[in-house]
Amino acid sequence: MPRVSEFKAYRIHAGDKFGAGRFDTMSLVDLDAGNVVLRITYASVNYKDALTARGKARIALKFPLVAGIDLAGTVEDSSDARFKQGDEVIVHSFGLGADHDGGYAEYGRFPADWVIPLPAGMSLFEASALGVAGHTAAHAIDLMELNGLAPARGKVLVNGATGDVASIAIGILARSAAITSWP
Repeated sequence: MPRVSEFKAYRIHAGDKFGAGRFDTMSLVDLDAGNVVLRITYASVNYKDALTARGKARIALKFPLVAGIDLAGTVEDSSDARFKQGDEVIVHSFGLGADHDGGYAEYGRFPADWVIPLPAGMSLFEASALGVAGHTAAHAIDLMELNGLAPARGKVLVNGATGDVASIAIGILARSAAITSWP
């Protein structure tokens, strides 16, 4: 286990209509269950996180809860053979920042099945900047390509283009070798 006794976290506590956020000091025993302990380097700020932090929407389903729906960091300790100390990883989804402690802390503990090795060629900062929205956009485009998306089949319309997922999807599509030859 990491030799950290206390660390900072941004947690949502019961109060107001949907909870109230504040900075806290925590210890590893305060964290949710899991078999991989991470030193969290980055966590993006998503719309859901902002709503949660300000008590404007019911995102947090338990209290207290470390906010943040995604993160990037380094493995500090793992009882799962897939991960060793020093591995760079990302975590998102699975109820992070809703019913399981999220990324707004210096440390977090998560089930190994939720932990994703950092993709080759990507920094922790880049992974966090893309976050859930980037993963969602990339996954959607990958599925569309598996289902036949190709320049010869016509144009692609991206709805909601001012949102994170759509904005990133446009960027991916614009840089895709298969798409750049479109009229």
